[in-house]
Amino acid sequence: MVVCGDDGLAHRLAAELRGVYREQVTLVVPPDGRRVRQPVVGRARAASAALLDMVNAAVNRTGNADPGGADRELDATEPTEDVLADAGVERATALALVYDDDETNIRAALTARRLNPRLRLVLRLYNRRLGQHIEELLDQSATLATGDGPGSGTGTGTGAGAGSTTVLSDADTAAPALAATALVGTSKVVETDGLLLRAVERNPPRPGEVADPGLCTLALLSATSNDPAGADGSEGSGEHGPQLLPDAAAVEAATGRGTVALEQVSYSGPPLPAGRAGVPAFGELFSRRLRWSLAGLAACVVALAVALMLVTGDHPLHATYVTLLDLFSINEPAHNKDTGRQILQLLSGFVGLLLLPVLLAAVLEALGTFRSASALRKPPRGLGGHVVLLGLGKIGTRVLTRLREMDIPVVCVEADPEARGMATARRLRVPVVLGDVTQEGVLEAAKIHRAHSLLALTSVDTTNLEAVLYARSVRSRLRVVLRLYDDDFATAVYRTLRAAHPGALTRSRSVTHLAAPSFAGAMMGRQILGAIPVERRVLLFAAVEVAGHPQLEGKTVGEAFRAGAWRVLALEVPDGEVFDGGRAQGGAPERARESRLVWELPDTYVLRGSDRVVLAATRRGLAELLGRRAARRGVDV
Repeated sequence: MVVCGDDGLAHRLAAELRGVYREQVTLVVPPDGRRVRQPVVGRARAASAALLDMVNAAVNRTGNADPGGADRELDATEPTEDVLADAGVERATALALVYDDDETNIRAALTARRLNPRLRLVLRLYNRRLGQHIEELLDQSATLATGDGPGSGTGTGTGAGAGSTTVLSDADTAAPALAATALVGTSKVVETDGLLLRAVERNPPRPGEVADPGLCTLALLSATSNDPAGADGSEGSGEHGPQLLPDAAAVEAATGRGTVALEQVSYSGPPLPAGRAGVPAFGELFSRRLRWSLAGLAACVVALAVALMLVTGDHPLHATYVTLLDLFSINEPAHNKDTGRQILQLLSGFVGLLLLPVLLAAVLEALGTFRSASALRKPPRGLGGHVVLLGLGKIGTRVLTRLREMDIPVVCVEADPEARGMATARRLRVPVVLGDVTQEGVLEAAKIHRAHSLLALTSVDTTNLEAVLYARSVRSRLRVVLRLYDDDFATAVYRTLRAAHPGALTRSRSVTHLAAPSFAGAMMGRQILGAIPVERRVLLFAAVEVAGHPQLEGKTVGEAFRAGAWRVLALEVPDGEVFDGGRAQGGAPERARESRLVWELPDTYVLRGSDRVVLAATRRGLAELLGRRAARRGVDV
């Protein structure tokens, strides 16, 4: 395996491949003086080396040889053809290009495909549309060069074979978890190809209540009735950590612990209003006070027309016409008319004088609204219950889009007026406060004192921490989510904030920690549908072909389930094919729906080699199930 990158994701991915999948890895990173976020990368590099030492020690205890062989690390500013050749791309099984720049990844992918047409490529691209075209181009190039059929295993395929290309985005992988974490009662979501899975955190059931397990129970939380915050700050799975994929006996025996249940839902969020990108709606075109003024003047005109009709006996239409002429002062004076008619004319003229400033205000307000339709909006007065989002970079932009898809009110804070997500904020008409979040008055302008939660997603850990500390000083029970790169730092911050504010909810999330398992799974040739954080651990969802896996093939769904490692959730059925697994329980045959996934499989259904299933797995469980070297040597991962 070859990993090329310039930030913490490259080191995290290398550590994942070495420590979990036990693969031989060649890591290509910039020289020390050119690396991005040197302290974070240094800590990630140390963690990678520590994981490798731990794996080697475990292998030595079992008496087996080094499973990964000799690992290498090359220093290179850019992944040129010579650098890729020196890294052994011609002999490699897979290559991951996780540079922060899309152009660098594309250029290196084209070079690597020419050097080795059968190489499995995994690219990190932020531009999703460009990623789809690049994926098709590289797959077609591999097919023509090798003469084989098109590789299945692209980002939308069924499984990654030799010569396949997978385009992933760390922002897309982490955005659903970050957005969901900021909302109380909003589920953690994994979404891909129309499949929407929701992991719901549920409080411990009260005495006499029966907990609804949903499709299945994914985890037992460390949170208990006496400790609502749980052990969310720790990365490990110690005595007080969460228990992933428990069996029925563990779920029944766990009293007073919260659970994470899986549900399948269809997207029900409202579509974006059509007026957001075009002409503002009437309600937004004029202010409420101006609308009331116009309504009052219209009522006066109607009243004067009715009075004129009663006084003169005119037809309603003619009375209204005469009233409007008097209103705009274009009618003849009523010198020779009776007293009632003269009084009504004077009143109409007076109403006309009131109408002029109202019409002028309406024109000026409409012009201002049209002018600001494409500009940044300010937080409206009286706004409350919203999410304050700090940072509109790659991650912040994706999270903003997710929150608006769920119709959650958002106020963004960004210091750079040319940031990547400013165009998205204008398109979605989201209020934005321009300014440094560390300066006094910026968070107040974002209505932090009435906010529902705070999402600190800037690229600087200290900025996120400072913003959270200041927000907590304004509102001590505010729900906060921090984006922190370093796990040790995140744990220390969490514990301190929890001790200082025991009644408030604090969460820390690492984008590289959430994204690395998906990239590693793609390099291993399997499609990772997504990842759901359970406290500070990660649960993966993968689509797996049953053939070639003795732990699955020929066994029933119940026998294939391994507590704490993996669990079969659904079976994919081709369109038009009838699923007869329900007959084992006496049920009627069920025809596959649009998702082509059959849920609630009976435990007696026997998995065949031609089946493709969706399963939930821990990182080590997925490595044990899919890892090539572990399966070949029989090493307990």
